[in-house]
Amino acid sequence: MTEKNIIIVGAGIAGLSAGCYGQMNGYKVHIFEQNNSPGGLCTSWDRRGFTINGGLAFLGGSGPGTDFFHIWKELGVVPGIRMIDFDYFIIVEGESGKTFYLHTNLDKLGKHMKDLAPEDEKQIQKFICGIQVFTKYQVPVEKALELYTPWDKIKFVLTCFPLIRAIAKSKNVTIKQFADRFKNPFLRDALLKAKAVFSDDLPLLAFQMFLAWSHLKSAGFPEGGGLQLSRALEKRFLELGGKIHYDSHVFKILVKKGYACGVRLDDGSEHGSDYVISASDLRKTIFDLLEGKYINDKIQGYFDHLPVAPSVVMVALGLARKFRELPSAAVGIVYPLKSPIIIAGKEVKHLRPMIYNFDDTLAPEGKTLLRVVLPADYDYWKTVEENQIQYEKEKKEVFEKVIQLLEQRFSGISSQVEMFDVATPLTLEHYTGNWRGSIIGWDATTETFLKPISKTLPGLQNFWMTGQWVEPGGGVPMAALSGRNIIQLVAKKDKKPFVTKIP
Repeated sequence: MTEKNIIIVGAGIAGLSAGCYGQMNGYKVHIFEQNNSPGGLCTSWDRRGFTINGGLAFLGGSGPGTDFFHIWKELGVVPGIRMIDFDYFIIVEGESGKTFYLHTNLDKLGKHMKDLAPEDEKQIQKFICGIQVFTKYQVPVEKALELYTPWDKIKFVLTCFPLIRAIAKSKNVTIKQFADRFKNPFLRDALLKAKAVFSDDLPLLAFQMFLAWSHLKSAGFPEGGGLQLSRALEKRFLELGGKIHYDSHVFKILVKKGYACGVRLDDGSEHGSDYVISASDLRKTIFDLLEGKYINDKIQGYFDHLPVAPSVVMVALGLARKFRELPSAAVGIVYPLKSPIIIAGKEVKHLRPMIYNFDDTLAPEGKTLLRVVLPADYDYWKTVEENQIQYEKEKKEVFEKVIQLLEQRFSGISSQVEMFDVATPLTLEHYTGNWRGSIIGWDATTETFLKPISKTLPGLQNFWMTGQWVEPGGGVPMAALSGRNIIQLVAKKDKKPFVTKIP
């Protein structure tokens, strides 16, 4: 049988994953990437001897005990990259002098919460028991849900009923609704802050899954940051015989008689294929690369009604300081400000610095990378960008305000800055193409989390979409799984068995 060709648009985690599994299953895969390095949102960049980690906080499935670990083995990520586990998910400091340590160990977490809020003992016990279900049962990832037979569904119900019940209990409860169940005001506020950059509508289900991974020591940080993870997938793809074309911006997906048949680049060159997979921004794919020709009310409804994940401003600092006294946490330390402050049009009441004192590879010896993520108004930054001088001035003001706020908690830090970098929603939009500078695609809410999103378009054959936009809830594991699932669908179309290999 003649080897079929697949073209993938985008070398982010989903695109690289699809590329790896495509090669494993006998396809000849070419990935076209607009940038000069892999990763998309999962990236890092160097500034004056420091490596700034991009969007990755921790890697779900990084250790044995979860089904995702097997996928990371197939993709060549583990055991090649050292994973750094955390004792805490987040640390929340309160105005009263109390501190909430969200332990990754559930026994320690339960005891700590009861010590802080004995009046909430019953609610705390329910919370811990809910997380424990996700440590014992997991949502199956071996087979794409689109390929489930009636028997597969019955088997899942029979073998994972406690998991189904736990999902039903927590999927439609927001983190804010959950926090409001607690009587203790400090614990109630701390739990709400523990959601980090996500909205108040983050489902409790997502939070429980994060904590279950952490308890299993399967939510570690890949040493070296996001780009090291992406480089591992790139290496695996190339070793499998795939080809990556960097600095190759896809201008249009070619269609002939209703079949996707290749791509046209900005330079006018055309590249043919049997199948096309877009691992790029969903809106750009549908309305730009395909000129809006293949939509219906369902597809249009995504953009009209589903919430887009918030955009952010990220301030990174290279500091001549080690922070040895601070315990490390997966998503950082939260502390209250003396008074609210407006930064780039958004009110900020507390700060959440992510201090990378656990990964010495990100900074020169004796120094540390620190990153602060702030809520952002995309439209505000879009307006400011119209004047480049004003845009750069605004970025400098953001940095200066953040330094002032860090001084409230870390005295003397302003004199220890050796590097700073400010990335806005437009930075992310320009680099990845993500609509409105979204950090994960659709926002993770009770409406969208695990919501089925179409991976094909009406009237278009031999074309699929993969990545965070079609796997709401986002995150690096879901992006990798999305790429794997897409190749299962391609193999099914060709009536081929889906095969995987571990290097």
